[in-house]
Amino acid sequence: MALRILGVPSAAGAYGNGVARAPGAMRAAGIVEGLRDQGLAAADAGDLPAVAFSPDPASLRAQHLDVVIAVARDVARRVADMDEAGDVPLVLGGNCTITLGVIAGLCERHPRLGLAYLDGDADMSTPERTTSGVLDAMGIATMLGLSGAAPAFARMGPRTPLMGGRDIALLGFDEAELDAALRAQLVSQGVHLFDGRSMRGRAAEAASEALGALSHRRGLIVHFDVDVVDSTDLPLGQFPHFNQGLSLIDALEALAVLAAAPDVLAVLITEVNPDNDPDGRHVQRLVDGTVGSLGRAMGG
Repeated sequence: MALRILGVPSAAGAYGNGVARAPGAMRAAGIVEGLRDQGLAAADAGDLPAVAFSPDPASLRAQHLDVVIAVARDVARRVADMDEAGDVPLVLGGNCTITLGVIAGLCERHPRLGLAYLDGDADMSTPERTTSGVLDAMGIATMLGLSGAAPAFARMGPRTPLMGGRDIALLGFDEAELDAALRAQLVSQGVHLFDGRSMRGRAAEAASEALGALSHRRGLIVHFDVDVVDSTDLPLGQFPHFNQGLSLIDALEALAVLAAAPDVLAVLITEVNPDNDPDGRHVQRLVDGTVGSLGRAMGG
């Protein structure tokens, strides 16, 4: 098994262009060399084409939907090729919509996928409920194919819905993301919920519980959105959560547990905005911590 680092410098589904610079910033901070120093067989597979953000007045409730779908399909093709070669993609976003591309690229060969979604947001918006129309707030609702989700995006892969609820664990999300109706909808779908407050100080245990809840799976995708970390600790997230969320240490402990699953098929790091970090020290902290977590998880 080898890690293949794939950059997806796309901001099409985001709130601004900073996230498109994340793959370059993480490479400059030494993520590839750091993984190799941990004893991992890590190779850099380069970047997909960069895609900028701009407002989309023609589609206010699902901005740049066609572009976001095109990027996700490019991700799906690259990830499928890596998987067929026996490699594990480490996908550097970019925004959270690329996770749907990873699922689409893997679910045909691995129909019983599980998804561990370590994220400060529940991503349950839809074009019907949105005020921003930004698609990276719609990932979970879209992959579940919920009522009101953008149909073209929900059907972008080889199956619809892309994921069943019982195959998803949401970890670290802000409780304010889910009102009673949205929480009930996720529970009715069978989604496993581990909110940020309940994970503080016991993130590794919660991650183990999430893996247990997904024990029926045959293959795991690990999604790590850095906005799961309290922005006071790590001010990198494209969508900030100040005085909320996990500490960086907690988040990295959860990542290490999830990535150590023997059936892990892909790991994603999303929503890193280097523009929030002028001197680069927080990107360096993130890269060093991620390298350490993946080294502990996969180095053996």
